[in-house]
Amino acid sequence: MPSYYDEKTKSWYVKLYYTDYTGTRKQKMKRGFKLQREAKEWERQFLERQQGTPDITFQVLYDLYIEDMSHRLRQNSIDGKKNVFKNRILPYFKDKKVNAITPMDIRKWQNEQISLGYSDAYLDRIQNMMTTIMNYAVSYYGLHTNPCNKAGHMGKRTRSLKFWTREQYLSVLTEITDISARMALQLLFYSGMRFGELLALTFQDLDFEHCTISITKSLQRKATGDLITPPKTDNGNRTITIPSLIMQELKQYTDKIYGIQPEQHIFTFTKSLVRGNMKRGSEAAGVPFIRIHDLRHPYVKSTTKKYLFFLVPTFQLS
Repeated sequence: MPSYYDEKTKSWYVKLYYTDYTGTRKQKMKRGFKLQREAKEWERQFLERQQGTPDITFQVLYDLYIEDMSHRLRQNSIDGKKNVFKNRILPYFKDKKVNAITPMDIRKWQNEQISLGYSDAYLDRIQNMMTTIMNYAVSYYGLHTNPCNKAGHMGKRTRSLKFWTREQYLSVLTEITDISARMALQLLFYSGMRFGELLALTFQDLDFEHCTISITKSLQRKATGDLITPPKTDNGNRTITIPSLIMQELKQYTDKIYGIQPEQHIFTFTKSLVRGNMKRGSEAAGVPFIRIHDLRHPYVKSTTKKYLFFLVPTFQLS
Protein backbone atom coordinates (compact mmCIF):
# COMPACT_ATOMS: atom_id res chain seq x y z
CA MET A 1 0.00 0.00 0.00
CA PRO A 2 1.68 3.26 -1.12
CA SER A 3 2.10 5.99 1.46
CA TYR A 4 4.51 8.88 1.31
CA TYR A 5 6.13 11.38 3.63
CA ASP A 6 5.91 15.09 2.84
CA GLU A 7 9.00 16.85 4.19
CA LYS A 8 7.39 20.25 3.74
CA THR A 9 4.35 19.57 5.90
CA LYS A 10 6.00 16.90 8.04
CA SER A 11 3.07 14.56 7.46
CA TRP A 12 2.15 11.41 5.54
CA TYR A 13 -0.13 11.19 2.53
CA VAL A 14 -1.72 8.52 0.36
CA LYS A 15 -1.78 8.51 -3.44
CA LEU A 16 -3.40 5.60 -5.24
CA TYR A 17 -5.39 4.51 -8.27
CA TYR A 18 -8.69 2.64 -8.08
CA THR A 19 -11.62 1.64 -10.29
CA ASP A 20 -15.01 3.12 -9.36
CA TYR A 21 -18.43 1.49 -9.71
CA THR A 22 -18.70 2.60 -13.37
CA GLY A 23 -15.42 0.86 -14.28
CA THR A 24 -13.55 4.16 -14.60
CA ARG A 25 -9.96 4.27 -13.34
CA LYS A 26 -9.40 7.19 -10.99
CA GLN A 27 -6.70 8.66 -8.79
CA LYS A 28 -7.18 9.45 -5.10
CA MET A 29 -4.96 11.50 -2.81
CA LYS A 30 -5.39 12.16 0.92
CA ARG A 31 -3.00 14.29 2.96
CA GLY A 32 -2.44 15.27 6.56
CA PHE A 33 -1.71 12.00 8.40
CA LYS A 34 0.61 12.32 11.39
CA LEU A 35 1.63 8.66 11.30
CA GLN A 36 2.29 6.26 8.43
CA ARG A 37 0.02 3.63 9.95
CA GLU A 38 -2.85 6.13 9.95
CA ALA A 39 -2.30 6.73 6.23
CA LYS A 40 -2.23 2.98 5.52
CA GLU A 41 -5.38 2.38 7.59
CA TRP A 42 -7.25 5.13 5.71
CA GLU A 43 -6.15 3.61 2.40
CA ARG A 44 -7.27 0.14 3.47
CA GLN A 45 -10.72 1.34 4.47
CA PHE A 46 -11.06 3.42 1.30
CA LEU A 47 -10.33 0.42 -0.91
CA GLU A 48 -12.74 -1.73 1.11
CA ARG A 49 -15.50 0.78 0.46
CA GLN A 50 -14.77 0.71 -3.26
CA GLN A 51 -14.73 -3.08 -3.48
CA GLY A 52 -18.11 -3.51 -1.76
CA THR A 53 -17.48 -7.09 -0.67
CA PRO A 54 -18.76 -8.77 2.52
CA ASP A 55 -15.24 -9.02 3.99
CA ILE A 56 -15.27 -5.31 4.81
CA THR A 57 -15.17 -4.45 8.49
CA PHE A 58 -18.38 -3.62 10.29
CA GLN A 59 -17.09 -0.06 10.80
CA VAL A 60 -16.79 0.40 7.03
CA LEU A 61 -20.27 -1.08 6.52
CA TYR A 62 -21.64 1.34 9.11
CA ASP A 63 -19.98 4.34 7.41
CA LEU A 64 -21.40 3.31 4.05
CA TYR A 65 -24.86 2.68 5.51
CA ILE A 66 -25.04 6.03 7.32
CA GLU A 67 -23.81 7.93 4.27
CA ASP A 68 -26.44 6.24 2.10
CA MET A 69 -29.29 6.70 4.58
CA SER A 70 -28.41 10.37 5.13
CA HIS A 71 -29.86 11.02 1.65
CA ARG A 72 -33.13 9.27 2.52
CA LEU A 73 -33.89 10.01 6.19
CA ARG A 74 -34.33 13.17 8.23
CA GLN A 75 -31.28 14.38 10.13
CA ASN A 76 -33.01 13.74 13.42
CA SER A 77 -33.47 10.08 12.46
CA ILE A 78 -29.84 9.79 11.37
CA ASP A 79 -28.68 11.30 14.67
CA GLY A 80 -30.78 8.75 16.56
CA LYS A 81 -29.21 5.89 14.61
CA LYS A 82 -25.70 7.23 15.16
CA ASN A 83 -26.25 7.44 18.90
CA VAL A 84 -27.44 3.82 19.19
CA PHE A 85 -24.67 2.46 16.97
CA LYS A 86 -21.97 4.45 18.78
CA ASN A 87 -22.98 3.25 22.25
CA ARG A 88 -24.52 -0.18 21.78
CA ILE A 89 -23.29 -1.78 18.54
CA LEU A 90 -19.98 -0.41 17.20
CA PRO A 91 -17.98 -1.14 20.38
CA TYR A 92 -18.72 -4.86 19.85
CA PHE A 93 -18.46 -5.28 16.08
CA LYS A 94 -16.54 -2.37 14.50
CA ASP A 95 -13.29 -4.28 13.86
CA LYS A 96 -14.90 -7.58 12.86
CA LYS A 97 -15.32 -8.60 9.23
CA VAL A 98 -18.99 -8.49 8.29
CA ASN A 99 -18.96 -12.00 6.83
CA ALA A 100 -17.27 -13.31 9.99
CA ILE A 101 -20.11 -12.25 12.31
CA THR A 102 -21.91 -15.43 13.38
CA PRO A 103 -25.30 -16.04 15.01
CA MET A 104 -23.43 -16.88 18.23
CA ASP A 105 -21.67 -13.49 18.08
CA ILE A 106 -25.12 -11.90 17.87
CA ARG A 107 -26.38 -14.02 20.79
CA LYS A 108 -23.45 -13.03 23.00
CA TRP A 109 -23.97 -9.37 22.10
CA GLN A 110 -27.70 -9.68 22.84
CA ASN A 111 -27.05 -11.27 26.23
CA GLU A 112 -24.76 -8.43 27.23
CA GLN A 113 -27.37 -5.84 26.25
CA ILE A 114 -30.07 -7.72 28.18
CA SER A 115 -27.82 -7.92 31.27
CA LEU A 116 -27.57 -4.11 31.33
CA GLY A 117 -31.23 -3.86 32.31
CA TYR A 118 -32.60 -1.93 29.35
CA SER A 119 -36.34 -1.89 28.69
CA ASP A 120 -37.87 -4.30 26.19
CA ALA A 121 -38.69 -1.38 23.92
CA TYR A 122 -35.07 -0.16 23.85
CA LEU A 123 -33.71 -3.67 23.33
CA ASP A 124 -36.15 -4.04 20.44
CA ARG A 125 -34.87 -0.79 18.94
CA ILE A 126 -31.22 -1.85 19.21
CA GLN A 127 -31.99 -5.24 17.70
CA ASN A 128 -33.90 -3.73 14.79
CA MET A 129 -30.95 -1.47 13.94
CA MET A 130 -28.54 -4.41 13.97
CA THR A 131 -30.87 -6.52 11.84
CA THR A 132 -31.41 -3.66 9.39
CA ILE A 133 -27.72 -2.96 8.79
CA MET A 134 -26.98 -6.66 8.27
CA ASN A 135 -29.88 -6.86 5.81
CA TYR A 136 -28.26 -3.87 4.09
CA ALA A 137 -25.06 -5.93 3.77
CA VAL A 138 -27.06 -8.82 2.29
CA SER A 139 -28.77 -6.56 -0.26
CA TYR A 140 -25.81 -4.46 -1.38
CA TYR A 141 -22.51 -6.03 -0.29
CA GLY A 142 -22.88 -9.70 -1.07
CA LEU A 143 -23.39 -11.07 2.45
CA HIS A 144 -24.88 -14.53 2.02
CA THR A 145 -27.23 -14.58 5.03
CA ASN A 146 -28.13 -12.31 7.95
CA PRO A 147 -26.87 -13.91 11.20
CA CYS A 148 -29.52 -12.00 13.17
CA ASN A 149 -32.24 -14.17 11.67
CA LYS A 150 -30.82 -17.36 13.17
CA ALA A 151 -29.83 -15.70 16.47
CA GLY A 152 -33.40 -14.64 17.21
CA HIS A 153 -34.79 -11.38 18.53
CA MET A 154 -34.33 -9.60 21.85
CA GLY A 155 -36.78 -7.22 23.45
CA LYS A 156 -40.28 -6.55 22.26
CA ARG A 157 -42.21 -3.57 21.05
CA THR A 158 -44.95 -2.40 23.36
CA ARG A 159 -48.16 -1.68 21.51
CA SER A 160 -50.18 -0.26 24.39
CA LEU A 161 -50.76 3.47 24.05
CA LYS A 162 -50.41 5.80 26.99
CA PHE A 163 -52.53 8.94 27.00
CA TRP A 164 -54.49 11.26 29.22
CA THR A 165 -58.26 11.34 29.11
CA ARG A 166 -59.75 14.79 28.80
CA GLU A 167 -60.54 14.78 32.53
CA GLN A 168 -56.97 13.79 33.42
CA TYR A 169 -55.58 16.43 31.09
CA LEU A 170 -57.71 19.18 32.63
CA SER A 171 -56.71 18.16 36.15
CA VAL A 172 -53.04 18.41 35.19
CA LEU A 173 -53.60 21.70 33.38
CA THR A 174 -54.96 23.33 36.54
CA GLU A 175 -51.57 22.64 38.17
CA ILE A 176 -49.54 24.31 35.38
CA THR A 177 -48.65 27.91 36.22
CA ASP A 178 -45.91 28.52 33.62
CA ILE A 179 -47.65 30.43 30.80
CA SER A 180 -45.40 29.13 28.00
CA ALA A 181 -45.68 25.50 29.12
CA ARG A 182 -49.46 25.82 29.46
CA MET A 183 -49.86 27.29 25.97
CA ALA A 184 -47.68 24.52 24.52
CA LEU A 185 -49.75 21.84 26.24
CA GLN A 186 -52.99 23.32 24.97
CA LEU A 187 -51.78 23.26 21.37
CA LEU A 188 -50.21 19.82 21.61
CA PHE A 189 -53.32 18.26 23.17
CA TYR A 190 -55.93 19.90 20.95
CA SER A 191 -54.06 19.84 17.63
CA GLY A 192 -52.12 16.55 17.52
CA MET A 193 -49.03 18.34 16.21
CA ARG A 194 -45.57 17.02 17.04
CA PHE A 195 -43.31 18.92 19.40
CA GLY A 196 -40.86 19.83 16.63
CA GLU A 197 -43.77 21.23 14.61
CA LEU A 198 -44.82 23.29 17.63
CA LEU A 199 -41.34 24.81 17.99
CA ALA A 200 -41.26 25.62 14.27
CA LEU A 201 -44.48 27.68 14.37
CA THR A 202 -44.12 31.29 13.31
CA PHE A 203 -46.64 34.08 13.67
CA GLN A 204 -47.56 33.90 9.98
CA ASP A 205 -48.64 30.26 10.45
CA LEU A 206 -51.55 31.36 12.64
CA ASP A 207 -54.96 32.30 11.23
CA PHE A 208 -56.96 33.72 14.13
CA GLU A 209 -59.93 34.60 11.93
CA HIS A 210 -60.49 31.03 10.72
CA CYS A 211 -59.02 29.32 13.82
CA THR A 212 -56.43 27.34 11.90
CA ILE A 213 -52.69 26.69 12.14
CA SER A 214 -50.53 25.79 9.13
CA ILE A 215 -47.93 23.07 9.68
CA THR A 216 -45.14 23.33 7.09
CA LYS A 217 -41.92 22.57 8.97
CA SER A 218 -40.33 21.04 12.05
CA LEU A 219 -37.56 22.30 14.32
CA GLN A 220 -35.00 20.43 16.38
CA ARG A 221 -32.89 22.30 18.92
CA LYS A 222 -29.27 21.09 18.83
CA ALA A 223 -26.03 22.20 20.45
CA THR A 224 -24.86 23.42 17.04
CA GLY A 225 -28.03 25.48 16.52
CA ASP A 226 -31.64 25.05 15.45
CA LEU A 227 -32.29 22.67 12.55
CA ILE A 228 -35.35 23.31 10.37
CA THR A 229 -36.64 20.35 8.35
CA PRO A 230 -39.86 19.42 6.52
CA PRO A 231 -42.54 17.64 8.60
CA LYS A 232 -41.83 14.00 9.42
CA THR A 233 -44.19 12.40 6.89
CA ASP A 234 -45.24 13.10 3.30
CA ASN A 235 -48.66 14.22 4.60
CA GLY A 236 -47.04 16.41 7.24
CA ASN A 237 -47.83 19.66 5.46
CA ARG A 238 -51.35 20.38 6.64
CA THR A 239 -53.73 22.94 8.08
CA ILE A 240 -55.18 22.13 11.50
CA THR A 241 -58.46 23.50 12.83
CA ILE A 242 -58.10 24.61 16.45
CA PRO A 243 -60.92 25.21 18.97
CA SER A 244 -61.79 28.92 19.07
CA LEU A 245 -61.14 29.23 22.80
CA ILE A 246 -57.63 27.81 22.36
CA MET A 247 -56.99 30.26 19.52
CA GLN A 248 -58.20 33.09 21.76
CA GLU A 249 -55.72 31.98 24.40
CA LEU A 250 -52.98 31.78 21.76
CA LYS A 251 -53.86 35.32 20.60
CA GLN A 252 -53.47 36.58 24.16
CA TYR A 253 -50.12 34.79 24.34
CA THR A 254 -48.73 36.23 21.10
CA ASP A 255 -49.99 39.71 22.03
CA LYS A 256 -47.52 39.58 24.91
CA ILE A 257 -44.58 39.06 22.51
CA TYR A 258 -43.35 42.60 21.88
CA GLY A 259 -43.03 43.56 18.20
CA ILE A 260 -43.59 40.03 16.93
CA GLN A 261 -42.81 39.64 13.21
CA PRO A 262 -44.53 37.29 10.72
CA GLU A 263 -41.48 35.00 10.41
CA GLN A 264 -40.68 35.02 14.14
CA HIS A 265 -40.92 31.78 16.10
CA ILE A 266 -43.57 31.85 18.80
CA PHE A 267 -41.95 29.37 21.19
CA THR A 268 -38.24 29.61 22.03
CA PHE A 269 -38.00 27.14 24.92
CA THR A 270 -36.69 23.56 24.91
CA LYS A 271 -38.54 20.30 25.48
CA SER A 272 -37.32 20.18 29.08
CA LEU A 273 -39.56 23.13 30.04
CA VAL A 274 -42.73 21.34 28.94
CA ARG A 275 -41.64 17.93 30.21
CA GLY A 276 -40.76 19.37 33.63
CA ASN A 277 -44.11 21.11 33.96
CA MET A 278 -45.96 17.98 32.84
CA LYS A 279 -44.14 15.93 35.46
CA ARG A 280 -44.82 18.38 38.30
CA GLY A 281 -48.42 18.88 37.20
CA SER A 282 -49.17 15.17 36.90
CA GLU A 283 -47.68 14.48 40.34
CA ALA A 284 -49.74 17.29 41.90
CA ALA A 285 -52.92 16.07 40.18
CA GLY A 286 -52.31 12.39 40.95
CA VAL A 287 -52.29 11.51 37.24
CA PRO A 288 -49.81 9.04 35.66
CA PHE A 289 -46.99 10.84 33.84
CA ILE A 290 -46.82 10.41 30.06
CA ARG A 291 -44.39 11.52 27.36
CA ILE A 292 -44.88 14.76 25.43
CA HIS A 293 -45.42 12.69 22.28
CA ASP A 294 -48.23 10.78 24.00
CA LEU A 295 -50.29 13.99 24.15
CA ARG A 296 -51.12 13.57 20.47
CA HIS A 297 -52.52 10.03 20.75
CA PRO A 298 -56.13 10.96 21.59
CA TYR A 299 -56.21 13.36 18.64
CA VAL A 300 -54.54 11.04 16.13
CA LYS A 301 -56.47 7.91 17.17
CA SER A 302 -59.85 9.60 17.22
CA THR A 303 -61.94 8.63 14.20
CA THR A 304 -63.69 12.00 14.10
CA LYS A 305 -60.90 14.21 15.47
CA LYS A 306 -63.68 16.36 16.94
CA TYR A 307 -64.52 14.79 20.26
CA LEU A 308 -61.95 16.90 22.12
CA PHE A 309 -63.29 20.18 20.84
CA PHE A 310 -65.86 21.01 23.49
CA LEU A 311 -65.84 22.49 26.96
CA VAL A 312 -62.32 23.77 26.36
CA PRO A 313 -61.03 25.67 29.43
CA THR A 314 -59.98 29.27 28.98
CA PHE A 315 -57.07 30.94 30.67
CA GLN A 316 -56.63 34.69 30.91
CA LEU A 317 -53.03 35.82 30.66
CA SER A 318 -52.00 38.39 33.20
